[in-house]
Formats: sequence, structure tokens, C-alpha cells
Amino acid sequence: MTVLPSATITRAPLARPRAAALSGVAEGLAHHLGWSTTAVRALFIATSAIWGAGALLYLWLWATVPAEAGTARTTRRIPVAWLLLAAALVLLILGLGPHSYAPVSWLPPASLAPVYVSVAASLAAGIWSAVLDRPDPARGAGHDVAVRLVATALALGAVPVFVNAAQSGAFSYPLPGLISALGAMLCAALIWTPNLVTRYHELQTARVSAIRDEHRAEMAAHLHDSVLQTLALIQNRAGASSEAGRLARAQERELRAWLYDGDTPADSDLATDLRDYGSALELDYEVVMTVVSAGTSTERASGEVAAAAREAMLNAARHAGGEVSVYIEGAPGSVDVYVRDRGPGFEPADVPPDRLGVRESIIGRLRRIGGSATVAPGAGGGTEVHIRFPAGGSRG
Repeated sequence: MTVLPSATITRAPLARPRAAALSGVAEGLAHHLGWSTTAVRALFIATSAIWGAGALLYLWLWATVPAEAGTARTTRRIPVAWLLLAAALVLLILGLGPHSYAPVSWLPPASLAPVYVSVAASLAAGIWSAVLDRPDPARGAGHDVAVRLVATALALGAVPVFVNAAQSGAFSYPLPGLISALGAMLCAALIWTPNLVTRYHELQTARVSAIRDEHRAEMAAHLHDSVLQTLALIQNRAGASSEAGRLARAQERELRAWLYDGDTPADSDLATDLRDYGSALELDYEVVMTVVSAGTSTERASGEVAAAAREAMLNAARHAGGEVSVYIEGAPGSVDVYVRDRGPGFEPADVPPDRLGVRESIIGRLRRIGGSATVAPGAGGGTEVHIRFPAGGSRG
């Protein structure tokens, strides 16, 4: 008897999509189980009639199931905040009728129940908009302000209803009516609580940042008058290309970056990458790297242009030494990098075929992405490597 191997069922990971009708729970669960989204939603609705089991399961999955991987913001097709406001308006209108005495003295009349639910729905709409709709790129800050203005108006609209009910004798005692009116005003204020919390957090952050900047300025002034001047003196006395001079130059650069760049990390662009790479070369070779950048460029440190420029800088440090200048000229659609040294120079045609540093790592790399690179004698001696990546080139 032959036993056939059982088929392995591969299921998609359980995750909520970032573009969803409400939360993405039904769509994510349907995709994971291989069912239709309509069937899963119907199952949640049907089981909610059993002591709210379906609704509780839905909320639990919403809280525990992660969203899909990615950096996109979550978007929701159902305008939950506006639906809550529409329900609050209808309930408020229903509660404007006459009010009978409550059968129990400390309970409000049953005819006011829609007004209480209206205030709760207004508060829920404001919180939903502030927490969930404001980060949604399809809605944003303008939508959030509009929702909370309407929610505040509806919550405050319940105040005269409660006051009138207390004055007309709908309550056994006036005090419960006045407390209900104060509760409605408190809910109207709570609608704007997320804004107050955000503003308070921003003020605290600005205060801490100001204190840190003040301390940093005091430390910078002290170090500038002592340590930085000592490092500059070491470079002048020892010589820029000596080991002591190179170490002093590297320490001075790191200290200045720590003092004046602040807490914001440097963007990983081409100029920043080449400056860092030049600093590293100064520690390994008897060379002084000067990196100057002009214009703006979208070229990144991880691109082919950066790799070719690093190779040219390494060759200049290794074979020429002394002073090497790197000039970066950027434009919105192109970038030019010039690496100049004052060494003995060389002819690219005289390089042996097995030496691929200039031929492939610089010239060939730029040619493959639609750019160009040339190696020529410098105007005052030495060698100049010109790397250009024009607009419209393909990165490959």
C-alpha cells in the first residue's frame, strides 16, 4: 500500500492591509485563511449577536494583528468620524422633545437617553479623528479640525437641553441636570485634549533643546579656546602630512562635528560621505583631504558615483599623497566630482591590463550607468579625475 505525502498548505502571513475599509482585520484574516472578505465580515456580524463575541474578537484582532510591512500610512475608506457625528445629530434632535419624570429619583428621564448617547458619540468622533484620521494622508489636519469643530458644537448643543430639562422639572432634583450639562461641556473640552497634549509635548521638547543648545554653546566656547587651538597648533608644528598632524586634524574634525552639528544626524548624501571617507584616508595615509561642495544634488552615498569617487580618492592617497582636493558640483539633474592631487601623475594607457582600479572601478562603472569619467594630467601637475553623471542617465 502506497502512502501519498500530504500536501503542505502555505498560508499568507496574518497582517492588516494599510489600505482598508475600517481597520483591515477582515481583509487580513480573509487573505490569511483564503476566504472571501465578505464571508469574514458576515461572520463577525453574526457572532456579535452572541453576547458580543464577534465584536470582542474583532477588537482583539485589531489590537494584536500587526499591519503589513512598509512605511505607507494607513488609510481608511469608511468616514467613521462623520458617521458618528451624523448619529450624534440625529440623537440630539430626538432628545429635544418633552421629558417625563424619572421613576427613580437619581436617574435621568428615559427621554434624555438619546442626548447622553449623542454627547458620547461626539466625543468618540473627536477622539477618532485626532488619533486615527489625522495621520491618514487621505484626510489630514484640515479634516481633523472640521470634525472636532462639529463634534464640539454638538456636545455643547446638549448643554441647553440638560439645563432646560432641569428647569422644567424633568429631573426629580435640579442637580443631576446641572451635572449633566457640566459633563457635556467637559466632553466638549476633552475633544481638544489631544491638541493640548501635542502642544505641551512640543513646548517641553523645545525647552529641553534650548537648554541643551545653551550648554553646548558654553562647552564649545571653552573647547574652542583650549582644545581646538591646541590641535591647530599641533598641526602647524608637526606638519599637515605627518602622523601627529593627521591625527590632530582628524580629532579636530570630529570635535567640531560634535560641537556644531548638534543632535541632528547628517544626511547620507554624496558630500557627507566623501568628507567622512577623506577623514578616514587621512588616518591611513600621509595625505590631507579637502572636500568642497557647491550646488545641490540628489546623488546619494550609496550610488555608483560615490563609489567611483571613493576609488579615485583612494588612488590619490595611496599613490600621490600630500594635498588632495575634492570638488563636488551638484545640480538637480547632474553631478560633477573632481579629484585632484599633486603627485607625479601617470598616463592611463600605461596602466597594465591586470590593474582594474581606474579602468573598471571608475571609468567602467560610470559608463555602465550612463555617465562618464576621465583621467588627465592636472593643470599644475599631478592627476585630475573628472567624474560626471548627467541628467537622464540610468542607474542600472
